[in-house]
Amino acid sequence: MCSLFHKKDIEECLHLNTCNQKLKRSLGPIGLIIMGIGAIVGAGIFIVTGVASVTSGPALILSFVIAGMACGLTALCYAEMASMITVAGGIYTYTHVTMGEIWAWMIGWTGILQYIIAASAVAIGWSSYTSGFFSSMGFSLPEIITSSPLNGSGLINLPALLIVALLTGILVLGAKESAKVNAVIVIIKLAVIGLFIVIGAQFINPVNYHPFAPNGLAGVLQGAAMVFFAYVGFDTVASAAEETKNPQKALPIGIIGSLAVCSLLYIIVTAIITGMVPYTTFEGNAAPVQLALQSVGINWATAVVTVGAIAGLTTVILVSMFVVPRLLFAMSRDQLLPKRLTKVHPNFKSPITSIILVGVISSLISAFLPLEGIFELVNISALTAFIFLALSVIILRKQRPDIKRKFKCPLVPAIPIISIIACLGLITQLKLLTIEVFGAWLLAGLTFYFIFRRYKKYATNKDSNLLKKEIHTVTKEISAK
Repeated sequence: MCSLFHKKDIEECLHLNTCNQKLKRSLGPIGLIIMGIGAIVGAGIFIVTGVASVTSGPALILSFVIAGMACGLTALCYAEMASMITVAGGIYTYTHVTMGEIWAWMIGWTGILQYIIAASAVAIGWSSYTSGFFSSMGFSLPEIITSSPLNGSGLINLPALLIVALLTGILVLGAKESAKVNAVIVIIKLAVIGLFIVIGAQFINPVNYHPFAPNGLAGVLQGAAMVFFAYVGFDTVASAAEETKNPQKALPIGIIGSLAVCSLLYIIVTAIITGMVPYTTFEGNAAPVQLALQSVGINWATAVVTVGAIAGLTTVILVSMFVVPRLLFAMSRDQLLPKRLTKVHPNFKSPITSIILVGVISSLISAFLPLEGIFELVNISALTAFIFLALSVIILRKQRPDIKRKFKCPLVPAIPIISIIACLGLITQLKLLTIEVFGAWLLAGLTFYFIFRRYKKYATNKDSNLLKKEIHTVTKEISAK
């Protein structure tokens, strides 16, 4: 039983030197900021604004502010831990160091759900924008190949499947190459967002801001819980810790810098979208920016902005899929998952087995499941992980104050405690069904954990007995001679 709470040796994390199971350091602070922007900006602007505005109304601006503040507190905690423990795994590794194996397993398990669902959900949104783009060009894709069979009219969401498969191939090429692709696409989408801001600001109708908060404070808070999905992504920067040059300095810059830039963009774009058309217009629509432009008759800009939306969503899928293989790699290296998941490509130095596994699962989810209802699973997974992150900061400050910290979260334990309270508050605003499904996922994770522990123990004992038998046989042969 004691082994369930066995803590990972922090000195091993601080001085990792495993030649066969180590990733290549190739990313700098600018690359990390761009990675963060690539992960954050996309789904929030191009998908979630439409879904959440139905709940919050024009007060969605306040929802973004609340969610952004909660993430800001978390980012300070993240920056401290990432500047110390510069290996793959993120919050999973931090929890393993501070609380023990079983808690780390649960956080790793929630992280797997978080990023696979995030990548799959955004791939579905990517498919919607792509279909809209083709329609604007006079070529409509058949609904049978662009929607889930669970929607009643589709057979497979083929565009979603194809984009996940393509990005899986890019990820196999390694972190540096993936970062280059991400950087190019980020520049495109930021340029397009800038164009939308300039155009959309000219069509703001103040009448659309009334009523500002149709569902009151409860609607604003529920909206904040929903748009939290839009901010999930700044934490992906920490997942690249083992592939970052000078991580003690670069990681805090990447985490805090990307979150600050994206928060400002979200607030501006949300104010413009809800000012252009009535918030009720977005109900049931997965492409709100496209819809807003079409509603005011700016058809010439629709195609351009749609290209930017497609670019933005592409980077979110790419970075989300970047994280999960690193998490699986770290858990496998700690012998909590099958050893084959630590396999690194001999040329590209990427965790190839984990990447392919994640690609297959994500492509199947995006191809056959609908968009509705899966965003909140990402939110509850992230919020739970952020609670454990804040606890890790408090615990490690008390247990190991001697460790050198390149970045220190201010006002500890006050800020981590406020972060925990904020995350718990947002969780209470999620639907009961979401919480129940998340609970079922945790139960499945615990079941898998104990089954795998039993199998690993059996395999270890079997190998040990075989070794003893071989030694005994050799000893008898020597004695006979």
